[in-house]
Amino acid sequence: MVARYDVGAVDAVQGPAYGGGMRLTHLGHACLLVEVADTRLLVDPGIWSPRAFDQRDLSAVFVTHQHPDHLDRERLPELLRANPVATLFTDPGTAHQLQDAGIDVEAFEEGDEVTVGGAHVAAVGRDHALIHDEIPRISNTGVRIGAEGEPTLFHPGDALDAEPGEVDVLAFPLNAPWMRSREMTGFLRRVNPPYAVPIHDALLSERGRTLYLTQADNLGGQDTEIRDCGHGEPVEFRR
Repeated sequence: MVARYDVGAVDAVQGPAYGGGMRLTHLGHACLLVEVADTRLLVDPGIWSPRAFDQRDLSAVFVTHQHPDHLDRERLPELLRANPVATLFTDPGTAHQLQDAGIDVEAFEEGDEVTVGGAHVAAVGRDHALIHDEIPRISNTGVRIGAEGEPTLFHPGDALDAEPGEVDVLAFPLNAPWMRSREMTGFLRRVNPPYAVPIHDALLSERGRTLYLTQADNLGGQDTEIRDCGHGEPVEFRR
């Protein structure tokens, strides 16, 4: 059984979450700032996540796949220049494209594991979800982030078929052109984490977002509490 953690909103001016805690800040759409074990990690800085490019003191940037709502290629170089110690990790397909553009990047694919500061990150998943039979599938690498004695998070990117194992917090796509709502709730039921945070929501109106959140809460994992970070303030998960 995965341990349950206390959850609460925290003041944005406080320092990083240390001592048995993980802090998540939803920076828009699919982008999360993850602070754990004295380490700041950014996942999926896309074109609908403008606050991502204000982040500093990052240890690493992870990109699950090449679609612009997960990777803003025009602003990526400025983000990396502003965070000179941050290593960029992406799925293999995106890594090849960025390398051809002269950007320093590490390919990160299923089965790979990396330690960044005090955080451990594992690559989980291989392919983007099917959008349409006439649209070729691309690579998609979900990330499982944790640290010894602290909560674990899984960000799947754009896929629901990965097997992250037991995790404490699941970032789940709320709405997407490649996903039906019953697939979203089925994903929550299958992983059934103690907590889940909605992401991938930029296409929804306020009313539509509320509807999808209600479905996630009522039809998702039996043991899962939905924690909405959509207000943009950090939420901390700690022992």
